[in-house]
Formats: sequence, C-alpha cells, structure tokens
Amino acid sequence: MYQPHFVRILYNLGFVFWLSLPLIGLVFGLGSGLIGDQILSRTHNHKKYVQVNTQSTRQMMKKVVGIEAEIRRMQGVSVVKVTTNHSILKTMVFEFAITEPHRLEAKLSRELGLSQERVKELIRYQTVQ
Repeated sequence: MYQPHFVRILYNLGFVFWLSLPLIGLVFGLGSGLIGDQILSRTHNHKKYVQVNTQSTRQMMKKVVGIEAEIRRMQGVSVVKVTTNHSILKTMVFEFAITEPHRLEAKLSRELGLSQERVKELIRYQTVQ
C-alpha cells in the first residue's frame, strides 16, 4: 500500500502518538465533567452529619455549677443563664415564657437532664419589674 512521503515522515517522528494526546485529553475532560456534574447534582442527606451524641450532651449537663434566673414579669419571660465547669461549654442562656418559679424549675430539669432537687439547689432568682 502506497503512503505519501509526508505520512511516513510524520509516522517516523511520532506525530501519530502526539496527535492522539489531545483526543485522549478531550475524552478524559468530557468524562470527568459528566461524572462531576452527576455527583454535584445529587441530593445530599445532611441529617447524618447533624446528629448529636445525646449521651455526651447529658454528661456535659451533669457538670452544671450554677443557674441564674432573671424573671421579667412585665414581659412574661424568664432568662436563665446556666454555668458549667465543662471545658468547651462554659455558659448556656435559655429564655422561657414562664414566670412561675416551680414551673421554671420543672422546665429546666427537663432541659438539662437534672433532677428538680438539683435544680433547686443550684438556682438563684432575680425578679425584674
């Protein structure tokens, strides 16, 4: 089979290999683009990343060292500041639409996972008009 002279020269210089590289690059570029689009267009279920280890949260709550409650009767709310001796979580602030001390203690015991007796020992009230 007859080949023109310039084809033989190109073949000897390796241009057949060099000319196929852009084609291979184009195939890889398009393929990775399609795969990337499919991966990025998937819906992600973020619930598994937001789950909190409730056991460690309960352990942090058991290290409560003080509770200061400011009852604002005119506004009908109570602002509660909880102080812990945990290295990461030093203070927590809660706001409840409760102004009665016994209901506030019951709500705090549920929120903090402490007994009502323990909450009564730690809590200090301040009433603001």
